Amino acid sequence: MKSKWMLLGSLACVLAIPAVAQDAPKVEVTGEYSYFRFNPSLPRLQNRNFNGGGFDASFFLRPALGIKADLMFYGGTTFTTTFGTVITSQGTIPAGTYSANGTLKTYLFGPIVKGRLKRFEPFGQVLFGVAHIDAYANLSRVIALAPGSTFHVQGNQNPFCLAAGGGVDVPLGKAFAVRLADVDYVLTRLTNPLTSTNNQNHFRYAGGIQFRLGGH
Repeated sequence: MKSKWMLLGSLACVLAIPAVAQDAPKVEVTGEYSYFRFNPSLPRLQNRNFNGGGFDASFFLRPALGIKADLMFYGGTTFTTTFGTVITSQGTIPAGTYSANGTLKTYLFGPIVKGRLKRFEPFGQVLFGVAHIDAYANLSRVIALAPGSTFHVQGNQNPFCLAAGGGVDVPLGKAFAVRLADVDYVLTRLTNPLTSTNNQNHFRYAGGIQFRLGGH
């Protein structure tokens, strides 16, 4: 609930900023590096760091209001966890240490609100879509192959995903800008294969170079 009020407050602040730029672009395309702090919400499995990147494209209906598409791809990281013998709804996990590699992709769309100041442009956004992660499925395959295991293999998941936050762009003339930061709270709804359906709460940072087209 606190995060929702923080988001509403940040959007209100952006809306209150006067749009002083006279030639705001209609299209902004940003190539970005991204860091993702992933919370697996699995027993005995710690938060993991994903590094990757991608791009987003925003089409502005008005100088301060647009629609954004955000596509991010993260390289593999190793998930390692140790269990005693555990009986779950998906079968028995024998005692042992299990490791598997996992990757993450996010496909998000939604509104963006932007303040058009002369030297910097703060923005806020709420994006919706899906995430694709294979870490749970890969880990379940390793567990299923262990001697004495009756654990059922889980498939790759494509759960609902939400990102809410904002950041700052610094214009470098009419055609380019630097994205200093895009910082978001990210929610996913991955099905926890060991217990039940859970929400996972994550952190995301992105920054990069922006190309600008057209003008209002």
